[in-house]
Amino acid sequence: MKPFLQGENLSKRWGELLLFENISFTVFEGQKVALIAKNGTGKSTLLDLLAGKESPDEGTITLTNDVRIGYFEQIPALNPNHTVIEEIFETDNEKINAIKAFELALAKNNQEEIAAISSKLDELGAWSIEVEIKQILTQLKVNFLEQKVSQLSGGQKKRLALAKVLINQPDLLILDEPTNHLDLEMIEWLEAYLEKTKSTLLMVTHDRYFLDRVCNEIIEMEDNQIYRYQGNYSYFLEKREERVQMQQATVAKAKNLLRTEIEWMRRMPQARSHKAKYRINAFYDLQDKASHNFRDNKVEMNVQSARLGKKIVELEHVSKSFPGVKLIEDFTYKFQRFEKVGIIGNNGTGKSTFLNLLTQTLTPDTGTIDIGPTIKFGYYRQDGIDFDPKEKVIEAVQKIAEFIHFEDGTKMSATQMLTRFLFPPETQYNYIEKLSGGEQRRLYLCTVLMQNPNFLILDEPTNDLDIITLNVLEDYLKAFAGCVVVVSHDRFFMDKIVDHLFVFEGEGTVSDFPGNYTIYRNKVEEDQEREQAKAKAQNQAQEKVQAKVKTEEKGQGKRKLTFNEKREFEQLEKDIPALEQQKEELEEAMNSGSLPHDELYEKSLELDKIKTLLDEKEMRWLELSELV
Repeated sequence: MKPFLQGENLSKRWGELLLFENISFTVFEGQKVALIAKNGTGKSTLLDLLAGKESPDEGTITLTNDVRIGYFEQIPALNPNHTVIEEIFETDNEKINAIKAFELALAKNNQEEIAAISSKLDELGAWSIEVEIKQILTQLKVNFLEQKVSQLSGGQKKRLALAKVLINQPDLLILDEPTNHLDLEMIEWLEAYLEKTKSTLLMVTHDRYFLDRVCNEIIEMEDNQIYRYQGNYSYFLEKREERVQMQQATVAKAKNLLRTEIEWMRRMPQARSHKAKYRINAFYDLQDKASHNFRDNKVEMNVQSARLGKKIVELEHVSKSFPGVKLIEDFTYKFQRFEKVGIIGNNGTGKSTFLNLLTQTLTPDTGTIDIGPTIKFGYYRQDGIDFDPKEKVIEAVQKIAEFIHFEDGTKMSATQMLTRFLFPPETQYNYIEKLSGGEQRRLYLCTVLMQNPNFLILDEPTNDLDIITLNVLEDYLKAFAGCVVVVSHDRFFMDKIVDHLFVFEGEGTVSDFPGNYTIYRNKVEEDQEREQAKAKAQNQAQEKVQAKVKTEEKGQGKRKLTFNEKREFEQLEKDIPALEQQKEELEEAMNSGSLPHDELYEKSLELDKIKTLLDEKEMRWLELSELV
């Protein structure tokens, strides 16, 4: 394989903080590589070095001649004075510049230019690229082409920057957390796009389904060493566990041997002649090996929640709109103890509005929201990080409380809490401005839980958290003795945490789906396939009947219904309305918000059976109706 990009003996410091030292690795043509490391170890900085945005303190980076790099950064570098379309087409790619000229000619309806540029596009063979550009812009919902970049929201800028990188079709794509600020449909499209692309890929992401389905190699950066895994995320988990166990066994063996050597060093100082120096040197090497700790630094988040009473949160006929936008209409639901709900839906369908209604930041237009007397919300907002960068880590937590007091009378100090969140005592007095984005999010999560809530509301909690922290957060939430409502585009996270989903479908409709995200997606795909099969069968039935009628008209005339067919037709006219009534009643019960989850699940299975039976009877009715 041809090497595209090579880093040799790379080191980088940020002030006094050593990010990484003396690391080396190569990315080869055609590979799809993910970089995994704990927060604060310099993943984004390393990508900056490889993309030529920064220089290493030591070491060399070699890029193979003529390899074009496309770099998607967490904070996009865009020209605020450009319109979106100007920013998209700011490139030295000849084909894309020709497409830009073609789009401008179309906008002006300049037929002469359209004809001339069409010929050039034929010569360059660029028509397929034009189709792909439109597909990328459509899928990422970049439909604000005449707007100034300076007027865009943070999410719009991220999507624009991603579209710009993909459109340029570089040889090497470097992507830093590409799924942040994308909704679930966009993520699934991007996943499929990157699976098919011929571009070589190097990316940092915490989306584990993404890693599993897109990547064929994983590079792990740990303790200033690089470990390579020739496989996807599932393979990485298996092989990493094997590596850690082997290293732990090596450390255990070294510790046993070290005890013997310590005795020798203590008892026999007279033996330390020139001949024994090799053994003394070996002792210090052994001491270093035995002191190595290969355990994962896990975030211990076993914080107890405040007591939860019988009444949780009850919503009765809640509606909320803004001028020209209906977000929630006539929504009723009673939360039960310890339930965990996921919220999904496209951007702008009312997810954040719903969270703000729950916490009474907003008031409903109609309906009531009744909060139980024991409820204590903990609200992790997507944009809630608001630390003073000159403040110390310990000060940010102590402002909330010096101690957390639990129901059983125990308490935990701010220092203990921070230590459990991977902020050891020596870093607790560092300034917040020195923390990475992921470390700041972890600190923010710590401050939310420090308030000892029993009803957690999490709005995109997984952005910028490393995979190790995510695993522990998931374990914590599964064991959390309270209610959880979470909005997340991380499908793996949702699948592990939630019992059921509130699906925001737009136009004020919110439905309750009994299952996790993957079950929901499978159900949606099955429904789509059923509808397509139904439409196809109906067309075939109509064609079949029409052909039969024509044949009979040519012969003895149109065939009439037999006695049995007539009875069947009459029965179908009774069965179909009855099934439609059952279907309507089931849907109404499932959307009432009053069913327990086991009953909700049973009713969803019953609804599937009724839909299938209804489809069959409708098709048979259609076939017989042609003969009436």
